Amino acid sequence: MTINRQWIFDHNPEAQITPDVFRWTETALPNLHPGDVLVRNRVLSLDPANRAWMRGRTYREQVLPGQVMHGFTVSEVVDSTVEGFAVGDIVETMGGWQDYAALPAAQLTKRDGTVALEHLIGVYSITGLTAYFGLFDVGQVRPGDTVLISAAAGAVGSIAGQLARIAGARVVGIAGGPEKCAWLTDTLRFDAAVDYKAEDVGEAIRAACPAGVDLYFDNVGGQILDHALRAMNQNGRIVCCGAVANYDIGGQPFVSPLLPGVLVSKRLRMEGFIVLDHLAKRATAEDRLRQWIASGALHATTDISDGLATAPEALIRLLQGGNRGKMAVRLP
Repeated sequence: MTINRQWIFDHNPEAQITPDVFRWTETALPNLHPGDVLVRNRVLSLDPANRAWMRGRTYREQVLPGQVMHGFTVSEVVDSTVEGFAVGDIVETMGGWQDYAALPAAQLTKRDGTVALEHLIGVYSITGLTAYFGLFDVGQVRPGDTVLISAAAGAVGSIAGQLARIAGARVVGIAGGPEKCAWLTDTLRFDAAVDYKAEDVGEAIRAACPAGVDLYFDNVGGQILDHALRAMNQNGRIVCCGAVANYDIGGQPFVSPLLPGVLVSKRLRMEGFIVLDHLAKRATAEDRLRQWIASGALHATTDISDGLATAPEALIRLLQGGNRGKMAVRLP
């Protein structure tokens, strides 16, 4: 290719995002300066955090109107000024919603080019590591725990629930629709599933968790968190991974009236985390994830959309709960 196709973040929406939030452009390939590596993006990760980055600064800088939309990528080196990065190397980086990016070598992490790109963007990268560290390091899952997972059919939730099962816990997932709930129990071997679209969520959680909840892995926040708080056992643990219920909305987000009182009365530990803080232990985590994948104990599902042009609609579908497993865009 002699052009670089890009999606530009055009404006911050007042409520849910629509396709016109992004603007398509075509430009020349970026210039390569000393210390830079030119990469061609092969797979683009789509995540609920993409929406959070539009709303303000989080654990990373806000994406601003006029910038290439931010996005995590698995990419291929096509030119390099840096020893240690050769043409054809596979790397992970924040390559953005575009075909090519010229980036400082310090922003690239080399990956095994023999591994399927779908796994490199998902279970062996931020998605799988978030589930792993959130469950084992932050949540301290134990055999016999009752573990409740929200957004359980999504990227992180589907992995976290399976890891809890592997750890010897009883696992209940919350998902939207009968097909997703059946997938959780039949394919991923969750013990039970709650359909938040068709059931009284509080009653359904109590029915699925008659002995209460020891560990809640929260990907959504909002009213689902409120229902989970009511079901928590004394000295339970809550892992705060995301708050997608509050990302793609207008107005004020729902905040549980139980907070902070229930944390005191039930002696709960509620902790947020960012996977980047745990990367010193990445090698061990990846080794264990690979072993579970190889043994068949862990299944990693990727929902692939083909072509850079599909990225806006794919992100909208993700935020509306239309994905199953990890959502990504493949760039031919």
